[in-house]
Amino acid sequence: MGMNRAILFVMNRATPLVTLAGVFFSAGLAAQAPQRPELTAAPPSIASVMQAQLSMVESQFVPAAEAMPEEKYTFVPTSGEFKGVRTFALEVKHVATANLAFYSLILEQEPPPGVTLSGPANGPSDVQSKEQILNYLKESFALGHKALATLITQNALTVLAKPPAPSMNTPLALATFSLAHASDHYGQIVECLRMNGIVPPASKGQPPANP
Repeated sequence: MGMNRAILFVMNRATPLVTLAGVFFSAGLAAQAPQRPELTAAPPSIASVMQAQLSMVESQFVPAAEAMPEEKYTFVPTSGEFKGVRTFALEVKHVATANLAFYSLILEQEPPPGVTLSGPANGPSDVQSKEQILNYLKESFALGHKALATLITQNALTVLAKPPAPSMNTPLALATFSLAHASDHYGQIVECLRMNGIVPPASKGQPPANP
């Protein structure tokens, strides 16, 4: 066999092995390559965006409500004009009550007994202890996640038959207002905590605002 023919013979016999090795090598690299989150994560939706926002509010509000000792749940600020304002307990109950009312409307179901937006909207009178109030609050956020999970393009802007206010006439409007409302009252309970020497859990470890 001539030199050229011998070289061709060896190359032809080796090619399948080289190709096969290349396939396994490429597959190995693919298996080891990290997946880019932007390529693997599900695209955002109205429901996922709103639920993420609700989770953020919940992660601040619930720990703040838990941080206040039970004996301080009747606390009302006195240094300034605070006549007739809610106690810490009623601040928490009010947010839970509003949540339950808003999210029941989105789900097109009757709110729980004692839940109404009329009057002070402080919720059922039999919810009194810290434990009861915290359970009531957590139930309201759980209903919120259930309600916001139903939001899709086809129903988010459907006009409600009986909106609680002209500015809250669609499920999306109710959802966004519920976040603003809870955030508003979060700021108020934060002040109550600080007046009692308690740093809000969400603020612990944060860099100072005024270094």
